[in-house]
Amino acid sequence: MLAASVAAAPPNVVIIFADDLGYGDLGTFGHPTIHTPNLDRMAVEGQKWTNFYVAASVCTPSRAGLLTGRLPIRSGMVDDRVRVLFPDSHGGLPASEITIAEVLKKRGYTTGAIGKWHLGHQPRRLPTTQGFDTYYGIPYSNDMDKTEGSPKGDALWDDPDYKNFHVPLMRDEEIIERPVDQHTITRRYTEEAVRFIQANKSKPFFLYLAHSLPHVPLFRSREFAGKSLRGLFGDVIEEIDWSAGQVTQALKDSGVAGNTLVVFTSDNGPWLTFDEQGGSAGPLREGKGSTWEGGMREPTIFWWPGKLRPGVVHEMGSTLDLLPTIAKISGGDVPDDRVMDGYDLTPVLFGTGKSPRNQMIFYRGTRVFAARVGDYKAHYFTRSGYRDKTETPHDPPLLYHLGHDPGEHWDIAADHPDVLAAIQKAVDAHKATVKPVKNQLVERSPEALSDQGVKP
Repeated sequence: MLAASVAAAPPNVVIIFADDLGYGDLGTFGHPTIHTPNLDRMAVEGQKWTNFYVAASVCTPSRAGLLTGRLPIRSGMVDDRVRVLFPDSHGGLPASEITIAEVLKKRGYTTGAIGKWHLGHQPRRLPTTQGFDTYYGIPYSNDMDKTEGSPKGDALWDDPDYKNFHVPLMRDEEIIERPVDQHTITRRYTEEAVRFIQANKSKPFFLYLAHSLPHVPLFRSREFAGKSLRGLFGDVIEEIDWSAGQVTQALKDSGVAGNTLVVFTSDNGPWLTFDEQGGSAGPLREGKGSTWEGGMREPTIFWWPGKLRPGVVHEMGSTLDLLPTIAKISGGDVPDDRVMDGYDLTPVLFGTGKSPRNQMIFYRGTRVFAARVGDYKAHYFTRSGYRDKTETPHDPPLLYHLGHDPGEHWDIAADHPDVLAAIQKAVDAHKATVKPVKNQLVERSPEALSDQGVKP
């Protein structure tokens, strides 16, 4: 039945990707004061996934993993010193990588990227070179490229002035505004997304809507200022929720909601060093930058009216699984000339079976810090995301039962040497598939490399 429907009318796909949204920052995932009625409704009408992981705990490698279905260690989008791309970076996602957009282009899809890219801002690295027909957004994080004379310390982040950040807004390969007025950025992304849906409603389309927020500095439009009980951070989340409602309403108004899969998730956990402006991982430990659960388990919703089996999904999934899943529902092909790390999740989406994902490998830079197999997770190294630079090796590894202890409080390694051995076997099997590739994150200007003591 699914194959026949795909052949007759390939479904549209929309991915909404937040930036630094914590596991506990949505109403449907337990936040007591942030009002997110649109996302809450999507979770009720669709599927709410409670064990869904991203490919990395920071922006650049996480985005690479989502779009390629491959752990970023395979594309060179990781490094142990330079963790993300910067305005003086010359690297980016290699042209040899195959993105979801490129898979769908072969199926005749119109493809559009809106929002934060952060996979390379040089002309050869932009979305329009990676399978996207159009691009509208900012090429890297909204806190980068600080202007000369901008405030220092907390003054830079509290009630920020967008002019302190020389961030460009781009359309395709052209800068159309600099610095971009970030107070209106969520609204403008949303309006662009609605126009994209309306313009392409008569043909299959793929829309990748990657919000710049709630990454600090926090901005919201005038309509959302002071709206949330949670303060500025809550205002930002409630505007993103409004955006999700506008997108789903546009799909309904265009008559294509019943033929569109929408996925909502985030690139990594909350940036906890910003305290009240940094969000919450809810019951999970730590946040952005770490391989504890709070850094890489994300609030995730799948929505496809009349097609998905509604409910709460406790099985494991990952952004790595989106490419093979989307390839399946669109009739596209998963690349067979390289190692893929994703699985097809359609058995869970359509209620025909279990999730094929039973394990997750947690990288920090180029090293495996942790691994999960079934309900158990082992930590070989631990380190706070940003608060503490101390790295602690563990021999034997720490071990947690995530079903009983999702907050990773109680180490049970001493009672389960057999589990540790099984996890180590899975890690060894994974490492055997990893081949060295060119590091993309240290391809920077000679001046920047010299300043940081980094050798190309």
